[in-house]
Amino acid sequence: MTRARAVKFLTGMAACLALAGCIGAPAPVVAPPPVEPVAPPPPTPKSAAAAAYYAQVQQVLLREGMLRTDPGSEIAVRPDRLTENFLKIALYQEFTRSRGGITREETASPLTRWQDPVRVAVRFGPSVPAEKQATDRARIASYLARLSQVTGHPIALTEGAPNFWVYIVSEDERLALGPELAGLRIGIAPDVIQAVTQMSQTTYCNVFAISGSESHLHRHAVAVIRAENPDLLRLSCFHEEIAQGLGLPNDSPRARPSIFNDDEEFALLTDQDEMMLRILYSPELRPGMTAAEARPIVESLARRMVGGES
Repeated sequence: MTRARAVKFLTGMAACLALAGCIGAPAPVVAPPPVEPVAPPPPTPKSAAAAAYYAQVQQVLLREGMLRTDPGSEIAVRPDRLTENFLKIALYQEFTRSRGGITREETASPLTRWQDPVRVAVRFGPSVPAEKQATDRARIASYLARLSQVTGHPIALTEGAPNFWVYIVSEDERLALGPELAGLRIGIAPDVIQAVTQMSQTTYCNVFAISGSESHLHRHAVAVIRAENPDLLRLSCFHEEIAQGLGLPNDSPRARPSIFNDDEEFALLTDQDEMMLRILYSPELRPGMTAAEARPIVESLARRMVGGES
């Protein structure tokens, strides 16, 4: 993975000024030549095929009226529907772990969220061009600022002690990502690494959050996004996977408008999604709550939000 490196400069002028007997004009400071960005390697046949496939996927979805970028404001959300959607998305898991690995099976799960500030670092594979990296970083940073404002929780892009990693990698880079993930030393299980390296073609991106089994607090999270995704599909992955990594792990076919719905109608975070994030980080809820314990509080919060109560 590539990382930006700081370039240190030595100034001969400082040494001269420190001497009382400097005679004449100091030698001019010669700036080092600009560092040319390293061009990414050409895409491998596997990566080129994936890029063509996901470009076609995006075209089909757009042609069908999917991947909407509006917040869905025209769709009325009643308090009872907001309550049910939140309970289904926040208090159930989309996947379960068994002896056969990670499988898609919905299971109840206590409410889990972050207590520590969420410090997000983005890691790019060498295949991602520098200009695309800059665009992705800017989009992610802007989105994190929005999430922090919505939740009232500190969430930001940083390289200082990250606890949430977003990997943007090509097919070949993802297949080789196992040692990198294991090297994070955050307790990523082998079956999780296998789920990343053997990601199904129909999966555009995914996220795994790691929490304490007793505290029900997320400690770390890793999102993996295909570098071959075209712009809008790529942006939709940023929105859904990062939001899911905050504590909304499930999807529901009844959630509308929402990105937490596998029908791909909405690409970006909607009005209802923002309300669910506000509920998730409400101080009235506590980590570890079951759906039955959370329900009366969520109902009250939903009535206040949808009804415009303070």
